[in-house]
Amino acid sequence: MLTAADEVVTYVARNLEPYRGYPSFIRALPELLAQRPQAQVVIVGGDEVSYGRSPPEAANWREHMAREVSLDPARVHFTGKLPYAQYLALLQVSALHIYLTVPFVLSWSCLEAMSAGCLILASDTAPVVEAITDRSNGLLCDFHDPADIAGKAAAALAARGDMAGMRKAARQTVLERYDLSRCLPAQMALVSEVAGMRG
Repeated sequence: MLTAADEVVTYVARNLEPYRGYPSFIRALPELLAQRPQAQVVIVGGDEVSYGRSPPEAANWREHMAREVSLDPARVHFTGKLPYAQYLALLQVSALHIYLTVPFVLSWSCLEAMSAGCLILASDTAPVVEAITDRSNGLLCDFHDPADIAGKAAAALAARGDMAGMRKAARQTVLERYDLSRCLPAQMALVSEVAGMRG
């Protein structure tokens, strides 16, 4: 049973794979767990392939990375895919949410974590930087550098009592720029404009 009083680190992807930084995240965990002995890591995601390809000589990327990095099962918890209500409840107790992606489509899970008021550590990649400004509404790290991910995550957890403003700014960003009541009319106006130009 984990609560908001615990040092919960969350990572979410539809499937655990390189496009969403899973190898970099797993490689960062030994150092992060060493620096933060009370941290509990919850990893949400399936073992299929959404993007890219399967790993060589392993059934999935979770199994592939387990051969490289040994993790304490008492502190690192794999949930698989969660029902939506449980997923949101997890975000609400997260002390730090780590979101990594190659330059690719921004995951809805990143915006949902921001909307839930999570403190976000995200990769300094496009299009993440369209939504997150470093030290304003989240923190940015090097997608390819597990040491940078671990160091910034540990520092964020150490200072989480001072991060309320950043959490609030993350939620405000979603409300002001990504809320459906704002985005849908703008999208429909753009479609109409483009359709009118072709006519």
